[in-house]
Amino acid sequence: MVSLALKGLGAKYGKHVVLSGVDTDVLVGGAITAVIGPNAAGKSTLFKRIAGLTSGPGTVYLSDTEKGTETICYMPQDTGANAVLTVYESVLLAAKQGSGWKVHDRDLTDIDQVLQALRINDLAFRGLGELSGGQRQLVSIAQALVRKPEILLMDEPTSALDLFRQIEVLGFMKALAVRSGMAVLIALHDLNHALRYCDNTIVIADGKMAASGPTAEVITQAMLRDIYRVEARLEACSQGKPLVIVDSSIV
Repeated sequence: MVSLALKGLGAKYGKHVVLSGVDTDVLVGGAITAVIGPNAAGKSTLFKRIAGLTSGPGTVYLSDTEKGTETICYMPQDTGANAVLTVYESVLLAAKQGSGWKVHDRDLTDIDQVLQALRINDLAFRGLGELSGGQRQLVSIAQALVRKPEILLMDEPTSALDLFRQIEVLGFMKALAVRSGMAVLIALHDLNHALRYCDNTIVIADGKMAASGPTAEVITQAMLRDIYRVEARLEACSQGKPLVIVDSSIV
């Protein structure tokens, strides 16, 4: 099973350091890790650094994998999809990325299964330009999943989805991670989603790692006050998971 660990990880654009000091324990396959923090804290930069799309100090350690960084799939917030393509064509292109262009029956079966699992099979032959923002976001998830990565980096994958779809997608990703042994890192703004679905949490603030560890130990009243500048309570809900209730912001 794949595992991932970050040691002294940072990123820079030119000579400007924009992220530094990210250290984690080993993040194992089958678990979901939330990456949280204020806007412009460095969450997207962290994903790009892990995926090898930007340079910087530190090391990304992978274990029990034969393909190195090719096992990592990064799903950005804005995929820049070609609006001329249909949904099916766009997912097929993602499936064949880096593996040659000959299409096999197995490729088509994989695409059908992913579209069915995300309940967007009815969109298969619609153009991407015809879709809503939420529908395009679901297509982006399908494009990532059809590549069968061992490590999946998802940058705010539910930001354009309604509440029902957010819960559906995160529940699906949780079950998929457990079933497949995939290690999933998800940037989230909804801390209650992190508490409900994520085993671990990394907090990024001002270009530095503020905390890392089991989610219930990381999302605390003190962290909410220091990082998010809010007074909040964590109360147990019917499912046994803590629930963040914000009382006020701190001026």
